[in-house]
Amino acid sequence: MTQKLAPPFTEETARAKVQAAEDAWNTRDPERVALAYSEDSEWRNRDAFLKGREEIKEFLRSKWARENGYKLKKEYWAHTDNHIAVRFEYESYDESGQWWRSYGNEMWEFNEDGKMRKRFASINDVPIDEAARRL
Repeated sequence: MTQKLAPPFTEETARAKVQAAEDAWNTRDPERVALAYSEDSEWRNRDAFLKGREEIKEFLRSKWARENGYKLKKEYWAHTDNHIAVRFEYESYDESGQWWRSYGNEMWEFNEDGKMRKRFASINDVPIDEAARRL
């Protein structure tokens, strides 16, 4: 039987939700990734404030058009009934060939169906040499 990845979360289902998010984001498929979010989902991603699945899809299309070689790792931090906290890092390179490592924390809130209704991400970017890559 497949686990229900919806609130109230246990540690096991919260960790599975984090892994499912990592797997989806690493596809770099905005249509697939957006399905995890409620129709009225709210995001803060760095200085971008988004509302709704369509804005999320457009944001992801733009993001992955700039971030080549994108590879993400998410790490479970904590959870409550309908919230999950995540630490993450990802690596990508820009059009000039400069590699970047981006670090951050996310706070997620879910509706009763397990769709994410709020995502607040704080992210820092650090230029790295290609030889320093670890993902």
